[in-house]
Amino acid sequence: MMNQTRLLGIALFASLAFSAVGQGNAKYSWTNLPFIQQPVFKKDTVNVVNFGARPDGVTLNTKSINDAITSCSKKGGGVVLIPPGLWLTGPIELKNNVNLHISESALLYFTADKTQYALVAGVYEGKTAARNQSPISGTNLENIAITGKGVVDGNGDVWRAVHKSQLTESEWKEKVASGGVLKDDGKTWYPSEQFKAASTTNRSMLVKPGQSLSEFADMKDFLRPNLLVLTNCKKVLLEGITFQNSGAWCLHPLMCQNITMRNLRIKNPDYAHNGDGIDVESCANFMIEGCVLDVGDDAICIKSGKDEEGRKRGMPTENGIIRNNIIYKGHGGFVVGSEMSGGARNIFVQNCTFMGTDKGLRFKSVRGRGGVVENIYAKDIFMKDIVQEAIFFDMYYFVKFATDGERDMSPVVNEGTPVFRNMHFENIVCNGAEKAVFIRGLPEMPVENIRIENLVVRASKGVELIDAKGVMLNNIKLVTESKNPIVFIDNSSNITLDKIDFDKDSDLFMSVNGDRTTHITLTKTDVSKAKKEAVFQKGALEKSLIKKAGK
Repeated sequence: MMNQTRLLGIALFASLAFSAVGQGNAKYSWTNLPFIQQPVFKKDTVNVVNFGARPDGVTLNTKSINDAITSCSKKGGGVVLIPPGLWLTGPIELKNNVNLHISESALLYFTADKTQYALVAGVYEGKTAARNQSPISGTNLENIAITGKGVVDGNGDVWRAVHKSQLTESEWKEKVASGGVLKDDGKTWYPSEQFKAASTTNRSMLVKPGQSLSEFADMKDFLRPNLLVLTNCKKVLLEGITFQNSGAWCLHPLMCQNITMRNLRIKNPDYAHNGDGIDVESCANFMIEGCVLDVGDDAICIKSGKDEEGRKRGMPTENGIIRNNIIYKGHGGFVVGSEMSGGARNIFVQNCTFMGTDKGLRFKSVRGRGGVVENIYAKDIFMKDIVQEAIFFDMYYFVKFATDGERDMSPVVNEGTPVFRNMHFENIVCNGAEKAVFIRGLPEMPVENIRIENLVVRASKGVELIDAKGVMLNNIKLVTESKNPIVFIDNSSNITLDKIDFDKDSDLFMSVNGDRTTHITLTKTDVSKAKKEAVFQKGALEKSLIKKAGK
């Protein structure tokens, strides 16, 4: 357990960081977490059976379920009960003051008949886009919930393409035999000719000003829906349910306030393109706790719109608690970006376990996004078998540049420049990763003021810092396969390496690179364990390294 002195120290660090945000931004700490309001419902219960619903897996129950929800809401709200059974349905629309309770052994299964899903103006990766109506949705609502121990299945396989390389031979043969069409090279399966045509010609789903939805009718099959989308809703509870097999993102609260996601199980196939688990976008005051995720893309992801459209929306995702979650497959365990143009702040991540994710703590953006991501705190994070980096920052998301490390030296800082700063991670253990820590900012805007302490990582490689500023690594143990170097620094400044433990007989402790590298402070570290302490290359000066003995 963390002692009181250390806890107070973290609270002080958090308070200091938050105080720099500006007037009007609440100051939170580990001892003063954000408060999330909960919905409250009348006890009145409406059974969907009384509205004609039938749990036979054949009857299409769309009208019956929606009628039950509407009736309940009009009478002041309460519980709409879906009892045990297999309930086939089309899109469901939530209403004010209604708790949709899906009983244990109830399976809410969404139809493969795509004509049941209307073409709507939705959001795709932070921008206005044509989409098929989500299986479950709600807009401008208050006091709503989905609870119980049942299963919600989005029937996602009828919506998405899949590459042959992602399946076993028998799975591929079964997929091809199910219908659909193949790409001309025979390596990709599409649900339909319409999907194939839109995909292979790179048709855009984004809706331009003045463009009508009817112009997207000939590519409707390509416009995969998110399983659940809640837009501009207040006081939301999602609890106990298994959400699985979504056509695209699974759970997508957008511009919501006071949302709690508790004890959920979220599962998508690992081949599911855009198969994110939870994407919290431009929301304020939220909690994700006790959830288990195993998905095809980012697991728990923080977003706030993309590029100019996201900046104009101007709604950061803020004041969040993410704790006691277990994550299996996913592109990242906890993720921020890359659509974060409205910013993100005041988010606390604690007691989470990542097993087999591509990355652990993942932060991503690119020039043009803009937005400020700050005041992110994580502690007691435990990881195993991470495919790539345990802790990862990259401001070159999906950008290709020279393999020799040369980067576009753009000196321009404008509204499209992303800012990542003021974060504190501690008490992190990772057994198995390609790289322990990777931080790559922009030359014109380094990733700044990142403090990582009490970190133990077994990985192929150690630490890499590029265009970083004010990074502090304290009490770090690195068990690495590569012994050359343990720490790589390139064009970074004000770097503090305090009490770094590494393998004996390593070839090189530190590689210092770049003429913009200054003020590297090394203390309480036995560099004699390495055959060579440091090399200075590409304009880096030996005087940039400041060594202090310490204890």
